[in-house]
Amino acid sequence: MNSNLQLIRSLFREIRHIASEGKIKDNIMVQYILEQARAHKETSETLCKAREELEYLAKTYNCYLSSQRAYNEIQTQYAGVGERSIRETADLVGFKLPHDPK
Repeated sequence: MNSNLQLIRSLFREIRHIASEGKIKDNIMVQYILEQARAHKETSETLCKAREELEYLAKTYNCYLSSQRAYNEIQTQYAGVGERSIRETADLVGFKLPHDPK
């Protein structure tokens, strides 16, 4: 149960990054996740195949959301803005120009 709670929290964390609203409870994605988690709640006596499917889907969506966030960060950092100077290119890849102090 603890791993499922961590998975839901990580999903909410990723949704918080992309959501523009102030309250996360008002987000329709959060409401849907909570509704599905409650609907597929598992008891200690039974093992539910749908619960495993729900966990797999949650992990997949979490990976997708975190990958999208990382992609957008990389895209904004390295996006081409036209021609760069030699100094900007050297700074971007971590090199120093010969006349820079070492």
